[in-house]
Amino acid sequence: MERDAEILAMATAGGALEPLDESARKRVLSWLWQRFGSGAIPAPTKSPDTVTVFAADPGSGFGTFAELFDAAHAKTEKEKALVAAYWVQISQGQPSFPAQILNSSLKDLGHGVSNITDSLDALKTEKPALILQLKKSGTSKQARKTYKLTAEGARRVQQMISNEGVQDD
Repeated sequence: MERDAEILAMATAGGALEPLDESARKRVLSWLWQRFGSGAIPAPTKSPDTVTVFAADPGSGFGTFAELFDAAHAKTEKEKALVAAYWVQISQGQPSFPAQILNSSLKDLGHGVSNITDSLDALKTEKPALILQLKKSGTSKQARKTYKLTAEGARRVQQMISNEGVQDD
């Protein structure tokens, strides 16, 4: 029932915003965020390569990262990194993430990877890419990088969850 209420709220809000011009929409959304949100207003993100999460997302049924990780049956280090990225971005609703948070989550489960950056680089080089690097802070090799899961990356994890299988690399 909670999802039905959420979908109804989105449909109502969308219908109410549709006739407004862009500046009026921004004022209304800003007011709504201040009234019902928390923290600063999130920056909008628009990219055809990134995933948008809707209520039907299969990962949303997992209350903990451990449950999602167990359901995904990740075998390789890059699959483990991909599942962790899915948890942070999709299940936790983060628009982007640093590599460190993925490895910390995996280590907490006893499944840390030997080099999280190498695993994410491997996911970036797949065609289509499963992860995108958004930025790099600093000039050294150890500089902090920020990543984002792609729509294909999310689909891959959803396949893992639904036992449709993912190629072992």
